Amino acid sequence: MSPAPVRGPEHLTLALPKGRILTEAAALLTQAGLPLELPGPSRALRHELPGLTVLELRNQDVPVYVDLGVADFGIVGKDVLVESGRAVFEPVDLRFAACRLSLIREVGAGGPITRVATKYPRSARAYLAAQGIPAEIVKLSGNIELAALTGLADAVVDLVQTGSTLRANGLEERDVLFHSSARLVVNRTALKLRRERLRPLIERLRELVATG
Repeated sequence: MSPAPVRGPEHLTLALPKGRILTEAAALLTQAGLPLELPGPSRALRHELPGLTVLELRNQDVPVYVDLGVADFGIVGKDVLVESGRAVFEPVDLRFAACRLSLIREVGAGGPITRVATKYPRSARAYLAAQGIPAEIVKLSGNIELAALTGLADAVVDLVQTGSTLRANGLEERDVLFHSSARLVVNRTALKLRRERLRPLIERLRELVATG
């Protein structure tokens, strides 16, 4: 394994999730004075730009890379950040990619909740404990709503944006665990070592969000 390149204090490493957040994040960071011209669709996972390295990661991996210092900062959804449990600095709510993590059941469903299916076991466990609900948690990877429709679970915990998918399948939100949006996350050590570049960027992003 080749060693990681030695970089000066002016060089930043940015972790971004693939997909929609990456596109919106790149536009916002460019507006904030960090030109982020990524190439078109490719298989490249790392992009070297002047003074900046960009890592394209899975959503769930962004907090890990930032927390462990491989990336100096990143952008990720609050839902992923909460679920990761990683101790990163979260200075700015960027206010895009808004959604909410909700408890969902079939319309009119009654009776106790004994089993909950979710992609977010940590968040679901904390919510159920706070509500005093001793339910089993089943972790799934996709089509979470189907668990409620097939009887696999009495309820599901999943992200909701417009709610149209729920309505089309006879499901409804019973409670909102928390609201989510894209967040800027920063490695705490990098904030000290690379403060000359990171601090002005954080302040500019705060200004853009406040006026946007």
